Amino acid sequence: MSAQQPANDRRTGGDVLVEVMRRHGITTAFGVVSIHNLPLVEAVDRDLTFVEMRHEAAAVNAADGYARASGTIGVALTSTGTGAGNAAGSMVEALTAGSRVLHITGQIESEYLAPGRPAPSRGVIHEFPRQPEMLAAVSAHSTTIVDAKDVAAELESAIAKIRTAPHGPASVEWPTDLQYLAAPESQRPIDLAGDTGTDLDETAVERAADLLRNAQRPLIWLGGGAADAGDQITDLAQRLGAGILTSNSGRGIVPETDPLVIGNFATTPAVRELLADADLLLAVGTHFRSNETASYSLRLPGTIVQVDIEPTTIGRVYPATVGVVGDAAHVLDRIAETLPADRHPSSEWTDRVTKVRDRVRADLTAYIGGYAEICTAIRDALPARSVIARDVTIPSSQWGNRLLPILDRATNIFPLGGGIGQGLAMGIGAAHARPDVPTLVMAGDGGLAVHLGELASLAGADAHVIVVVFNDGGYGVLRNMQEKNGFRRSGVDLHTPRFDLLAASMDIRYQLVQGPGAIGDALAAAADHPGPTVIEVDVEALDPAPGPFVPPVHVPTADEHEARS
Repeated sequence: MSAQQPANDRRTGGDVLVEVMRRHGITTAFGVVSIHNLPLVEAVDRDLTFVEMRHEAAAVNAADGYARASGTIGVALTSTGTGAGNAAGSMVEALTAGSRVLHITGQIESEYLAPGRPAPSRGVIHEFPRQPEMLAAVSAHSTTIVDAKDVAAELESAIAKIRTAPHGPASVEWPTDLQYLAAPESQRPIDLAGDTGTDLDETAVERAADLLRNAQRPLIWLGGGAADAGDQITDLAQRLGAGILTSNSGRGIVPETDPLVIGNFATTPAVRELLADADLLLAVGTHFRSNETASYSLRLPGTIVQVDIEPTTIGRVYPATVGVVGDAAHVLDRIAETLPADRHPSSEWTDRVTKVRDRVRADLTAYIGGYAEICTAIRDALPARSVIARDVTIPSSQWGNRLLPILDRATNIFPLGGGIGQGLAMGIGAAHARPDVPTLVMAGDGGLAVHLGELASLAGADAHVIVVVFNDGGYGVLRNMQEKNGFRRSGVDLHTPRFDLLAASMDIRYQLVQGPGAIGDALAAAADHPGPTVIEVDVEALDPAPGPFVPPVHVPTADEHEARS
């Protein structure tokens, strides 16, 4: 008798999941195997690609990175109870970013699920009576499968919700017994009504077009909601002579090599001056987040045309002169139809836009000292299609989110919710979405330590991921914040592992970079190496030393509080 038993040819709910994934062109799922998802993992691993992660939070982050890089849906498979709880934080990130993630989590046997939950626990292993409420809080859509014949319909309904703008993740909890009992041949017919879309307010479109037609010094501000409108934005910016500002999420919608793209620099002095002189701002798909508007203190032009798929976003932060609710590409197509073809933008304004673009980049390049060489080397080493996944760390926040040129929006992956430690798993997911090019992960030593186990996931998958670890021995961002505000240095100096030994234990290629002149060769070698590489950058050896980065977090004083009261 062989050590490995022959495969069971019984068809289960895992086969239903595989059929649904195939219908939507989804080839990969990420997860942590469990007694509460075995049929699902077995089928996906047999017929598609299952990527083993070491933690449920990382599984969701990887599915998120895969979704962003591929433009399709990322699938995460987790266990119930604690496993689903572990995934919840990363679901918050997917919800914040509007990512197309399908999270399928196990659940205890259906016979033990009390009707009208939550109900008092009866002690079933892994039972969490309030799991549906938790999933509802961290998902744009959540549901529980209660009948083995409804599995395909429930999964298709969840995918329809994910694909409907505004996008967001969906959670499906699936009792273990119904995973075994579901089968493709027993599924009930599926009847999903197609999305008919929303009719545009033509009056609002005409008013918006009229304002744009008469603007002499226009600017455009792009958020993630403009992701599918790159061609329309490029055409409109050229016809209007409009400079393009972006949130972090809006980067790369128009390639940042375009001379009209100023980018994610809105709070710099030079751009503040430009905003003060602009006579119109076209805001597309942006929430005007606090960290990108100096906690809402940034002054914008008095005339704002705002386009968003979500009606509650219009005028929520800054008053909109005209608001148009609808899909960005569709709205901008309609606006463009009304603009005269022979409109000639002001060369004086476009020249000023380009000068401001060059100035803010030059200023930041000078300020970051030795980091500038790394920034240039990253762009030189990577193909345009390579994903750059950035964790929350000083190099990301100070220059990676601004200065590092993004040429394709799908390559711009970072934790929108600001949670540390998610970058590596996002990079692993992105690498599976784009296996033909290397993926780069920027992480700090503190952030990487949050999920060090995922280095084993990376090694096991043998994905072409270059992990650049910026080692400053702790949480440098918080050190700078404590120092600036006169606080005691607390909780920020960490015991840092030997990354060379850690990489060796995983059979991952490793290189240390100290001082100028070495990063280019290290990145070029890593880009040529088909498997994973860890490059450790000794931050203390950067030359010239970079200026300090302090996060844009307001620390209130008692006087301010009293004044507001």
